[in-house]
Amino acid sequence: MTRSILSIPFILVFFANQVFSQKQQKVLVAAASDLRYAMDSIIQVYPDAQEIEVIYGSSGKFYEQISNGAPFDLYFSADLVYPKKLQENGKTASEIFPYGIGRLVLWSKKDFGEKLSMEILKETQIRKVAIANPRHAPYGQRAEEALKHFNLFEQVKPNLVFGENIAQTAQFVGSGAADIGIIALSLALSPNMKKMNPDYYLIPESSHQPLMQGAVLIKHSELKPGAVKFLDFAKGEQVQMILVHFGFTKP
Repeated sequence: MTRSILSIPFILVFFANQVFSQKQQKVLVAAASDLRYAMDSIIQVYPDAQEIEVIYGSSGKFYEQISNGAPFDLYFSADLVYPKKLQENGKTASEIFPYGIGRLVLWSKKDFGEKLSMEILKETQIRKVAIANPRHAPYGQRAEEALKHFNLFEQVKPNLVFGENIAQTAQFVGSGAADIGIIALSLALSPNMKKMNPDYYLIPESSHQPLMQGAVLIKHSELKPGAVKFLDFAKGEQVQMILVHFGFTKP
């Protein structure tokens, strides 16, 4: 009787260790929110999909969190600036892998037809224009550059509403909280947004710096096989085809 009672704590500790071990084996990925649909598709074809957990958000905020010790294993950024900063600060364990180039589009759930271009931002019916917050979102920084390129920034500035990341920016437009927005092509091509309105205006790449995007292994995960394996998988042709499907161009 005594022996069986004494075994209960052992069993509890054993199962607690098993749960902890399983959590340790999970690969935690910080991914720019323009990857929300593309990354979901990538994970669906990854052989060990159950090992991957993805958190989506703004690249700048992820940079701050990783710099402060957040337990991410991999970082997929919407630019190369933040991964390079981590590299300079000794926070990375791999070379930066440029996985794609993002594109900006002007999108609305309203059907503007042939009028959908940057010029429509001058019209009085456009009261709110959504962009990602340029303080920490590369898409927001490039949106500002594009507005300045077309000499629209000062006129549009009072009407700007800022999403914390590019996915939230798209949500603002999709929900009607903004009349129109400058969002990622990868989101405009998602099933939900295509259902609302399949049309968009592709903003010329010449109007802003390239949205070259990069992935990197975080230093504390250099000996984590699952993280290394998923990064290697992300470099393969199958993943490149998925990224192209969602509007990314090859570097």
